[in-house]
Amino acid sequence: MLRRAIFLLPALALPARAEVLHPAPRPLVLAEEPVLRLGDLFENAGPRALQMVGAAPAPGRRMVLDAGSLAAIAQRHGLAWRPLSGEERSMIERAGRAIDRDEIEALLRRDLARMGLDAEEAEFDLPGFVPPMVPAAALPEVDLEALHYDARTRRFAGTLVVAAEGMATQRSRIAGRAAPTVPVVVALRRLAVGDVLRDGDAEERRSRAERVRPGTAQRLEDVVGRQLRRPIGAGLPFMTVDLVAPVVVARNQPVVMVLEAPGLALTARGRALEDAGMGETVRVMNLLSRSVVEAEAIGPGRVRVTPGAVPVLVAGRG
Repeated sequence: MLRRAIFLLPALALPARAEVLHPAPRPLVLAEEPVLRLGDLFENAGPRALQMVGAAPAPGRRMVLDAGSLAAIAQRHGLAWRPLSGEERSMIERAGRAIDRDEIEALLRRDLARMGLDAEEAEFDLPGFVPPMVPAAALPEVDLEALHYDARTRRFAGTLVVAAEGMATQRSRIAGRAAPTVPVVVALRRLAVGDVLRDGDAEERRSRAERVRPGTAQRLEDVVGRQLRRPIGAGLPFMTVDLVAPVVVARNQPVVMVLEAPGLALTARGRALEDAGMGETVRVMNLLSRSVVEAEAIGPGRVRVTPGAVPVLVAGRG
């Protein structure tokens, strides 16, 4: 028994064998640089991990490497890996952000203004335009080259140049049309018939001239203080035909008729035959004489009759 135990001692003294970690493709790769390295694509790539294998996708784009492509990369770089099945693949994505369209339109306004366009009051059509992508953390430089403008058609075309760290300089065609705009006054909330518009109910905006109907209100001062003849929804433009002076004298309302002349001031009771806003002309019947005269609405329930006003016959009366 003692001899057997002594025989086993050397075996117990041997170090345990280290576990071998085999290379394996990563199913999802989030690229942060413009190039891909072997260690980006494979786990346990060992000392070859920093070897470059190719370009990463453009910012904001992705690409897929199937089992065959991965095997070819591994073989080319001396990595001991072979696919176990044809289903293995790696999806490589690269973060990016789109350049804000407002930034590009600001460049167009700057350069087109030098060519005679009233660019601050224009809206741009850019059919088919896709904002360029840049690395997520990059501070890009954006400019326009060889911009041409036709004042007759308002069409323009040029080259958009985008440069940023971590990507090749991009050049792409940009073309479109500058559409003129005009001011319009729109409702900021839903308003009902009879509402008198106040500050905060409306605001001026700019809209394409070709989309603005004749008679659309274009100045805030032409709207505030007026009364609506029909309802309007939020965001819709006001039509001047739908805006009247606030009614201070309503149809069939009893009114005080005031007649003023040098050294003379007379009043009488009457009845308004129609609605009228401040300063508007309204037909009024004198309740004593039953005659109808035209008067000026001067306040709630009050009208002014001018000396020598000619009575107006009411339809259906002699």
